[in-house]
Amino acid sequence: MSNSVDTTVQLADLSATTLLRFATAGSVDDGKSTLVGRLLHDSKSVLTDQLEAVEAASLKRGQEAPDLALLTDGLRAEREQGITIDVAYRYFATPRRRFILADTPGHVQYTRNMVTGASTADLAVVLVDARNGVIEQTRRHAAVAALLRVPHVVLAVNKMDLVAYEETVFASIAEEFTAYASELGVPEITAIPISALAGDNVVEPSANMDWYGGPTVLEHLETVPVSHDLTSCHARLPVQYVIRPQTAELPDYRGYAGQIAAGTFRVGEPVTVLPSGRTSTVAGIDLLGESVDVAWTPQSVTLLLADDIDISRGDLIVPSGDAPATTQDVEATVCHVADQPLTVGQRVLLKHTTRTVKAIVKEIESRLTLDDLSQHPHPGQLVANDIGRVKVRTAEPLALDSYADSRRTGSFLLIDPADGTTLAAGMAGESFATHKVLTTVEDEEGWDF
Repeated sequence: MSNSVDTTVQLADLSATTLLRFATAGSVDDGKSTLVGRLLHDSKSVLTDQLEAVEAASLKRGQEAPDLALLTDGLRAEREQGITIDVAYRYFATPRRRFILADTPGHVQYTRNMVTGASTADLAVVLVDARNGVIEQTRRHAAVAALLRVPHVVLAVNKMDLVAYEETVFASIAEEFTAYASELGVPEITAIPISALAGDNVVEPSANMDWYGGPTVLEHLETVPVSHDLTSCHARLPVQYVIRPQTAELPDYRGYAGQIAAGTFRVGEPVTVLPSGRTSTVAGIDLLGESVDVAWTPQSVTLLLADDIDISRGDLIVPSGDAPATTQDVEATVCHVADQPLTVGQRVLLKHTTRTVKAIVKEIESRLTLDDLSQHPHPGQLVANDIGRVKVRTAEPLALDSYADSRRTGSFLLIDPADGTTLAAGMAGESFATHKVLTTVEDEEGWDF
């Protein structure tokens, strides 16, 4: 058993160290799609027929060189308008690492799309036009990355060819952005001067900027230390399905299946089932049809417990010594993603991992203006792309972690119970790392459970 476990651990470590999820962001015309196209093209990640299609489309537009932005702008409206509207996911690899890339829109009205693309990112590349420097949208995207706790941010100062590759221009922009992002609590910021159109410092080092001695964009993406070691985090297993074969071979089998959201579970470990609070011990772990002694995130497993406990979909199995508190009062930062507004007193469904409960929006404490990080208290509602602080009362207790501790079990969705529309994406607990709790007045609208 120990040899197979050791081998599995090695395979898991290999997978963890060779995968990077990252998102690109930046203002309109800063060159995000061109950068992504350049990355794909120069890293030999573009198929021949894809490149031929781009070359043909570029010729129709009267362009002699292929417009690499067309590799990512897949929607017709994106190609016609020359902008990115929806999140475009791209998968590519180099000998050193595999990548999942989310090319996110730059327009203010597509903030919700950026939140979607960056919510699972380990790294965000924020582009800045060297001619314009840090602008409102740059600060907005830095703030979104900080809100979503993206651990690594790359400032790509693009179009350096249009400012004669001047080091002072780059240094000034890098200093301003780093000061702003650091104030938001972004833990690591790397500034790289590039020209996506010409290929300077994207994949190959630039001969035009000998004053820069740092990595290219791809080299940084390949080598940035990304911690996927969620095995050391709070162990959490949201129950997705209860398995009861009730066959002649397995008459008494009762297993609780799901994907481990974080941490590690071991046979013999005392566990608690939330929200009921009942306790038991892990009697066995089934993984891919085999019994194992230990399992970790993100493996999908079936836990067998020593005691017969009433457990159903939506319950959370956690180590008894590391159980989160349950609550019916959720305070969180939400990004509103629906066209219809979110209002005080609105009845919603709250989906947390595999659990969905009825809830009411008790208070909208404030709406955040990402341009200057000012808080507008008690706006009454949030509309599409708004980010705000809310208080939600749930009909049943929930076991939420703080989003700062776990992006998996600290996040949730607010859903319209009438038609299933996703209204908002939520992050429990504090927002920015340096955020102070606002003093608010309790809402007494009469909506209660």
